[in-house]
Amino acid sequence: MVIAKLLAARAGVAERAVYSRHLRRVWGVPGTLLGARAWPPLFKDKIHTSFNYWWQAHLLDCMIDGYLRSPNELRKAAIAKVVRGIRVRNVLGWTNDFYDDIAWLGLALQRAQNEVGVAKPKALDAIAVRLRDGWTDHAGGGIWWKRNDDFKNVPANGPAAIFLARQNERTDLARARSIVDWVEEHLVDPGNGLAWDGLHVHPNGEIREYEKNIYTYCQGVLIGACVELAKHGQHDKWLDKAARTITAVHDDLATNGVIRGQGGGDGGLFAGILTRYLAEAALVIPDLDPDRHETADLARELVVQSAEAAWNNRVMAVSGPLFGPEWTVPADEKEGRDLSVQLGGWMCLEAAALLERHGLNVATA
Repeated sequence: MVIAKLLAARAGVAERAVYSRHLRRVWGVPGTLLGARAWPPLFKDKIHTSFNYWWQAHLLDCMIDGYLRSPNELRKAAIAKVVRGIRVRNVLGWTNDFYDDIAWLGLALQRAQNEVGVAKPKALDAIAVRLRDGWTDHAGGGIWWKRNDDFKNVPANGPAAIFLARQNERTDLARARSIVDWVEEHLVDPGNGLAWDGLHVHPNGEIREYEKNIYTYCQGVLIGACVELAKHGQHDKWLDKAARTITAVHDDLATNGVIRGQGGGDGGLFAGILTRYLAEAALVIPDLDPDRHETADLARELVVQSAEAAWNNRVMAVSGPLFGPEWTVPADEKEGRDLSVQLGGWMCLEAAALLERHGLNVATA
C-alpha cells in the first residue's frame, strides 16, 4: 500500500533526474537554465538549437510543483534561472506566434510570481495583451492557435481561459467565460462529452472543417478552465461540465484507471497535463460543492493510479528513473529520450504528491 509521503519522495526522485540529465545553461550565459530536448543530448540539444518553447513552460511548472512540495532557496534560484533562460533563448521577447505556447508560459509565470516570488510583470502583461488580441469573431469566437492562421483549437483556448480567469480582472474573467462557452458550443462531442482538437475557418469567418482528434491534454485544460471559472460563481454550470469531462476521461481515455499515453514529442506532455488539472479538480470541487464528492474521488483516483503505474513501469538509467510515454507498460529507454516524456511522468507524480499533502491520496497496491 502507498504510505505517507511516499508519493512526495517519488516526485523528488523524478525531479532530480530531470535536473541532472536535462538542465543546461543557454549558450553559456550565467544565470540561465533550460531543459535540453533529449537525453543523452546531442550537440544541438546542448546548445538548445531546438527550443521547444512550450516544453520549457511545463518544465517551469514542474519546478514550481517541486518548490511547493519542498521549498528551499536552491529550487527558487533554479526557477529564476529557467525564467531567464526562456527569455534569453526566445531572443526577441517573451512571446511567439503560437497562442497556446504563450498561454502555457503565462500560466507558469503566474505561479512563479504568486507562489514562489519570482515575478516578471512585464512578461505577464505582454502575454495577457497577446491573448486578449487573439480572440476574433471568426467561427463565432475563440482564440487562434497561431497568428495569421486558419485554426482555432482547445490547446490554445483552454490554457488561455485559465490564464485570463487567474488575472482577477473583470473583463478578463468575462473573456475566459466566453472562451469556454465557445469551446463547449463548437468543440465538445455531444455524444461522449470529450473535447475535439479544433476547427478550421474560412476567411469569411465560416467554419470549414473540424479536427475531431481526441487528445488527453484537451480534456485537461477544459477541466481546468471549468474548475477555475467555478471559483468565480455559477458553480453548477461549470462543475457540471467538469464532471462530465472527468467521467468521459475515465470511461474513454484510461485503462484500468490509468490515463493512456499519446507518444513522444509533444504528446509526451499530454497525459501529465491532464493529471495536473484532475488533481486541481479533486482539491477544489469538494470545497465548492461537497455533494460532488464522487466526481472529486474519480479525479483523484485517476491521478493516483496513473502515478502508481508510471512509477511501477519506470526503468532505471543514469541519475534516476526514466519514464515511458505509455504508463501502462514498462518504459523503453529509446522512447524516453524526450524531455517532454520525462516531464509528463514527473508532472503526474507531482499531481499525486499534491493530493497526498492534502490527505487525499488513495491506497494502491
